[in-house]
Amino acid sequence: MSAERPLSGMVVIDLTNALAGPYATLLLAGLGARVIKVENPHRGGDPARNNSPYVTGEGLAVRRSAPEDMSVSMLVRGRGKESVTLDLRDPRGREVLADLVRRADILVENYSAGVTTRLGIDPAWAQEINPRLVYTSISGFGADGGPGTGKAMDTIVQALSGVMMTSGAPGDAPVRLGLPIADLLAPLYAVIGTVSAVLQAQRTGAGQHVDVSMLGALTSLVACEPFDAFEQIGLPLRTGATVPRLAPFGTFQAEDGWFALCAPVDPFAHGVLRAIGRPDLVDDARFGDRDGRVAHADELHGLISDWSSGRPVAEVVAALDAHGAPAAEVRDPSAAVRDPLVLARGEVVRLTDPAGAGADLYATGVPIVFSGRASTIDGSAPQLGEHSRSVLRELCGYAEERIDALVDAGVV
Repeated sequence: MSAERPLSGMVVIDLTNALAGPYATLLLAGLGARVIKVENPHRGGDPARNNSPYVTGEGLAVRRSAPEDMSVSMLVRGRGKESVTLDLRDPRGREVLADLVRRADILVENYSAGVTTRLGIDPAWAQEINPRLVYTSISGFGADGGPGTGKAMDTIVQALSGVMMTSGAPGDAPVRLGLPIADLLAPLYAVIGTVSAVLQAQRTGAGQHVDVSMLGALTSLVACEPFDAFEQIGLPLRTGATVPRLAPFGTFQAEDGWFALCAPVDPFAHGVLRAIGRPDLVDDARFGDRDGRVAHADELHGLISDWSSGRPVAEVVAALDAHGAPAAEVRDPSAAVRDPLVLARGEVVRLTDPAGAGADLYATGVPIVFSGRASTIDGSAPQLGEHSRSVLRELCGYAEERIDALVDAGVV
């Protein structure tokens, strides 16, 4: 295997906070880039540093008990990064940032629209300093802003994208996805766009501005399913636990839990009928082909529910598997992240407890397996400003006297 990862040797200036931006730079770090996280020295750095719970010397706690206690959010999102503090409202701070940009390949920011212009660090500023730089922006509505305050968090974007009205049953209140899907989806597109722009910059010598919006990213996924067409022909957009147009399809209750079943095509559906002890229905006009199953979806789903309700999940899934019908237990997140398969592939990793108190925590890895080199997120999350001096020495060539002066002035 090669000793280098795909982005080895590249330098990323990370001006992000919260979740969407830091997840993008976490992935870039996992792909091998050197990520320099720039944080405000006067406001406690990334707000995620103050997200409860914390890892303390006594284990997990709701409140921080010592300055070095690390938020689990930062422990997850800050891995593989170096932390530098800079006051970007101070001209001297922007001068330091300019020196970092000169030596960088990528800059990622997720300020609200207009903030980088007000700070004087927008794409035009960066391109003048380093024409080959790829400058990536992740925001709620795009670089030009959006409705209302122009600020967006995940739930706002879920509401505007229409995704809240795709889950649940007809007449239910809107359903907010428990996973912050917009915050996690936009950075995936941002990384795709960033890496694409880097490849182009390597060919042409010219960088560019990559602009990704959370609303656009999530709405584009909603548009992958023809919900508007369903509505026009009278199919329900929200169907609850099952999907009649794909019957048998959905989640069903067993004696001790829930399971998911996806069997829209004939071979799978016939396997379901055999698993529930009704092979006679394979040739029944109501269930033998897809149109018949869709027309009699409620009846078919009722047969499955009646069969499964008195059996343990493990027995139900085993029976369906034995007849070639795709099925799985519905797991809670704690069990899911401890799956030996995803752990073995590095898609989820066990976190190192910086306090040494034995906290049992798991976090995202890089869910891409390369044949040429393992993709890992190396190192624990940094304390605020932990690498300020080393980065300014190594990347910017500053003497200790200059760094001391910046620290004394509160710029670093």
